Amino acid sequence: MEDQCTVRTASLGARPGPGRASAGRPVRRSDGLVRWRGGGAVAVRELLISWEPGGGDLTGRLTRALRAAVREGRLAGGVRLPASRALAAELGVSRGVVVEAYERLAAEGYLVGRRGSGTRVAPGVAVERAGAAVRAPAAEPRYDLKPGSPDLGAFPRTAWAGAVRRALQGAANRDLGYGDPAGLPRLRRELAAYLGRVRAVAAGPEQVAVVSGVGQGLALLVPVLAGRGLRRIAVEDPGSPGTLALLRAHGVEPVGVPVDQEGLVVRELAAGGADAVLVTPAHQYPTGVALSARRRTELARWARAGGLVLEDDYDAEFRYDREPLGAVQGLAPERTVYLGSLSKTLAPGLRLGWAVLPGWLAEDFREAKRYADLGTGAVDQLAFAALLESGGYDRHLRTVRPRYRARRDALVDALRAHLPRAPLRGVAAGLHLYADLPPGVDEAALAAAALRRGVRVATVGPGRLTPGGPALALGYAVLPEQRLREAAELLGQAHREVS
Repeated sequence: MEDQCTVRTASLGARPGPGRASAGRPVRRSDGLVRWRGGGAVAVRELLISWEPGGGDLTGRLTRALRAAVREGRLAGGVRLPASRALAAELGVSRGVVVEAYERLAAEGYLVGRRGSGTRVAPGVAVERAGAAVRAPAAEPRYDLKPGSPDLGAFPRTAWAGAVRRALQGAANRDLGYGDPAGLPRLRRELAAYLGRVRAVAAGPEQVAVVSGVGQGLALLVPVLAGRGLRRIAVEDPGSPGTLALLRAHGVEPVGVPVDQEGLVVRELAAGGADAVLVTPAHQYPTGVALSARRRTELARWARAGGLVLEDDYDAEFRYDREPLGAVQGLAPERTVYLGSLSKTLAPGLRLGWAVLPGWLAEDFREAKRYADLGTGAVDQLAFAALLESGGYDRHLRTVRPRYRARRDALVDALRAHLPRAPLRGVAAGLHLYADLPPGVDEAALAAAALRRGVRVATVGPGRLTPGGPALALGYAVLPEQRLREAAELLGQAHREVS
């Protein structure tokens, strides 16, 4: 059986300091590993190579080990290798063994040596690992109107950095350990207070669980509900393609319930035999309609009769031409799971969200979270709690609302000029709008024609469970007004091409 010798080195890609040998020097640690220090090195890099102790052909074995590290990409192009004398000392061989191995690999094109620069890995010689296809990232379109992201340039970096600093300064040591999988008490208290104040959510901190976004919340809920006998989940039709894919990936075939100008047609729930229903009542995706007061009452009545509402409140913080609507959860708190996240208000890359559970589901959900990942990262939880406590989160929302409203106005005006035969819906709130296309227009063909012009849009067809008219969902949060006008003009050109 082959043993491995570990070489830990700062001289891999590090520059020597003034007056020091570029080779670096080995420093033995109490754990038996070796750290190589090059003069003035800032980062310590490590290299694990296979080494067969004893036996002959030392040069051949070292050559094969280094060649394998280069071919597998563990030694990337441009990385500097330890000096021959230093590596020889660590491996317990003569310097000539290392020199000859380096020379062989240089002759084969794996290494290059330059005076004053040491021996480095030649660029472009790594071979892909078996089964690991490496794909170049697709070029981003110039105009991205696909819904799903806020303006990432508006992320409050200074406020967030300050929140992280304050949170860490005030954090107890136990906050950085394995804590409650449902989240840190400090954030759960702040969330319960914030959601009660802003969204009329009726819940205490013990009912709040911190999750890595709404997607994880749903992924955890599906098996929890199945364990309670709630297996038939209804969804809005049309709805989110991503949500449909997530439910199917977890063994659920969604039941479609139609959406009209008042939102979800609640009377269809009983007809479909649904145990639970996933809804977006504040700003339905993709139509943008808000669930009417009459339908909210009907939905709460259906829930209290034994159903369960899964409320995705994904962009309720943004409204422009109507009064704010409270969460449905407040009408039937013991029969509603309320889900939200920072993906539309701050950034999806934070992977921070929450689930508010009825008391009878809270412990089951908490255990599901425990066995999924032991809990969400503590530092981001502390930072968000600090942002809520300081009012920084409210200030951020007050800052971006007028920006998003101006962008919405620019896109609406431009679409009415360049796509006049496409009525617009859902413009009063949210971060996207819905454009009904004229009958007979192929929405996929229109999207392809728009993409050729550098405009990315989302078609509604992939989110339908039953046939419907052609339509597009168009996000406006990412682009400034002038670029939204340009995108609308190009979209109009694409429409004329396919009509």
